[in-house]
Amino acid sequence: MYKPLADEIRPASLDDVVGQRHILGPNGMLRRIVESGQIPNMIFYGPSGTGKTTVARIIAERTNRTLRKLNATTAGIADVKRIIDELDTFLTPGGVLLYLDEIQYFNKKQQQSLLEFIEDGRITLIASTTENPYFYVFNAILSRSTVFEFKPVSPDDAERAVRRAVEIMNARRETPLTLEEGVTARLASGCGGDVRKAINAVELLFTAAWDREGISLEDAETISQRSAMRYDREGDDHFDILSALMKSLRGSDPDAALHYLARLLEAGDLIGACRRILCSASEDVGLAWPQAAPIVKACVDSAMQLGLPEAKLPLAEAVILLATAPKSNTGVMAIDRAWGDVKAGRTGSIPRELQNVHADGTGFEREQGYKYPHDFPGHWVKQQYLPDALRGAKYYEFGDNKTEQAAKAYWERIKNE
Repeated sequence: MYKPLADEIRPASLDDVVGQRHILGPNGMLRRIVESGQIPNMIFYGPSGTGKTTVARIIAERTNRTLRKLNATTAGIADVKRIIDELDTFLTPGGVLLYLDEIQYFNKKQQQSLLEFIEDGRITLIASTTENPYFYVFNAILSRSTVFEFKPVSPDDAERAVRRAVEIMNARRETPLTLEEGVTARLASGCGGDVRKAINAVELLFTAAWDREGISLEDAETISQRSAMRYDREGDDHFDILSALMKSLRGSDPDAALHYLARLLEAGDLIGACRRILCSASEDVGLAWPQAAPIVKACVDSAMQLGLPEAKLPLAEAVILLATAPKSNTGVMAIDRAWGDVKAGRTGSIPRELQNVHADGTGFEREQGYKYPHDFPGHWVKQQYLPDALRGAKYYEFGDNKTEQAAKAYWERIKNE
């Protein structure tokens, strides 16, 4: 029966696992826990192909517990009950080590079905997830588990696995294939930190070269040209890239902003990119340069009409413009303060002067008495606009940029402040 190469060469010891030195290195916390033999409940969090399942298997082999595996994408309560029924029988004399893959797909009831047995130690849970466990794993499980983060594997570490895969594939052939200079490095750098993806690429290249004498760099580039992209529109990567774009714009780094824009567009997420760019125009540039908002809106409109790939042109202009523009968040701070008062119930009645004229002559003690600012010098007249309960409240403070300071000076002159 066919067995994928990535599964065939799966490491058998912690020393063979590539990457994850921060937890599996000589003094890594996870290594020390595994070597102690006292295995707690754990949650492995990280992208695909970074060694979560491999490490769980290695841990299982070092314990006296019976290993049971479930994948939450296909398993249900019935599968959990079958494992529970095995407890305290000759099938599981030392208890069960349950490896639950993709735990984020278990709902609250399914996760809670394990609690009693995790609590008394009859089940040791090792769960893995590609999503942030603090969002997808329920608190009762989290409080009884230790979370370890698995990070994307570096190209240097991935290349070790690629070279091993090449050796195994060549050992199967009567005449080993020769690899053009740079092939292993290209596969390692193009896998996006996913070792499984890199090994699968090796297997595919050898399969495609069945009637050839070697593997070219061009073939390696063809098979890995989109592999480095990690993107799931409902997952953490989606929000991380969007967040990185927004923060790069706010941080006035046009190069970083262009990088994250390119990642979004490569993944086809035109709408996500446009929304963040539009938001940044008001949130981060704001009143320091109000003209940025209509300019960016025009760029976004052009991008939506053009579609990909041409949409990259106006969006690149918008990103560079926002990243290099002066910054002010005074508008954000002002509306947040005002909204905070409203949410807290600090509102009060609208001053009589500001009420609609329909109220005049309907039993009110006095007429509206509204003063029309355009009838006064400088188009301004002093009168109360805030409710009595908020009289004197200050939400907006002028920023220290040229535009807002000019406005401040203008109104100080008009108001004789």
